Amino acid sequence: MKKILILGAGIYQVPLIETAKRLGLYTIVASIPGNYPGFELADKVYYENTTDYRKILAIARREKIDGIITTGTDVAVITIGRVCDTLGLPGLSAHSAEIATDKLKMKTCYEKYGVRTARFRRISFDDADYALKVAELQLPVMFKSVDSSGSRGIVKVNEPSEFEAARNTVLENTRSEYFVVEEYLEGEEFGAQAFVKDGDIQFILPHGDYVFKGDTGVPVGHFAPYHLAPDVLEDTKEQLRLAIRAMELDNCAINADFIMCDGKTYVLEIGGRSGATCLAELVSIYYGYNYYEKILHTALGDEVDFRASDGSMPEDCKGVPNASMLLMSDRDGVIVSQTSSNPVDDPDIVDIQFDHVPGDAVHKFHVGPHRIGHVITKGETLDAAVDKLHDALDHIHIEVRDSEE
Repeated sequence: MKKILILGAGIYQVPLIETAKRLGLYTIVASIPGNYPGFELADKVYYENTTDYRKILAIARREKIDGIITTGTDVAVITIGRVCDTLGLPGLSAHSAEIATDKLKMKTCYEKYGVRTARFRRISFDDADYALKVAELQLPVMFKSVDSSGSRGIVKVNEPSEFEAARNTVLENTRSEYFVVEEYLEGEEFGAQAFVKDGDIQFILPHGDYVFKGDTGVPVGHFAPYHLAPDVLEDTKEQLRLAIRAMELDNCAINADFIMCDGKTYVLEIGGRSGATCLAELVSIYYGYNYYEKILHTALGDEVDFRASDGSMPEDCKGVPNASMLLMSDRDGVIVSQTSSNPVDDPDIVDIQFDHVPGDAVHKFHVGPHRIGHVITKGETLDAAVDKLHDALDHIHIEVRDSEE
């Protein structure tokens, strides 16, 4: 029996763990202690920090694993790269992982290799005159932690009077001694999922994003297909190809964030893992296969076929339109009740998931991990899938009581 080590036991790793179990893999899960749903699904659990490379490497050696992987989070990616390099396992390299998990290294790489991206500056936390460097950029700007995920440590800044508060927010959400300030790009945010194996990009699937507007834009849902003019689509794919080559990403899933400005695609950032917020499910529904299986087989060094379920090549696949949305709370509090009056046999409602049970404490939505569930739908057309999504959301009721009540 092959052994897979999955880093993380949170809500976005659960489908990966479940798929590994269904494939008959001996499934080992490593994560910091906590009330994480993936623990009870695993064959074996290690309560370790996934950023602690030495401890994870020791586990990998002790268990004689055949592969190591995660989904939906950047936190564990650098550990995966280092373990893969050390043990000769399939997966992205430590070099690529370091670039993919440090926004400064990523931006510097883009600038060097001609990837279209926003102008930026490196700022040290101990630099008392950092405002002079920021002044070289055009306001508004984005203050960004270089090593966080889930939109944490990212703040939009409109005026110099906001610099210090934004700097402090970044400082609270980073382990690094520096951060990035980049010019704010005004436009339409969207993304793409992709996969690269043995140096070849297997597919590129652009998708639309539903964005929650807080201190910064936080994706809370997605849909595919995302219709782009032919020249814009080719430009998007070319920018992604350039970025993948520049970052030397290989044998991994790709989660790309873009913004379209004046008909041109700018790369915001790229992760060397599949996206969160139901994005692996988006790929699965669109191409008609289980994307988690593809991710796992690649991590094990197996042969993987990325053709759609109808046998077509990904670029020729018409695909199944689908849409998704997170369930969110508008306050900190405790869930009193949660119900869905949607028909259980509706073939176009792919999944309705509640992450919590009544009595659980939840947060007012601010970043991705504050989600309290999701809804995924499909349809014969994109309009039908989106209409079904909104209809399904209308038939869900979640009551949250304020914590102090």
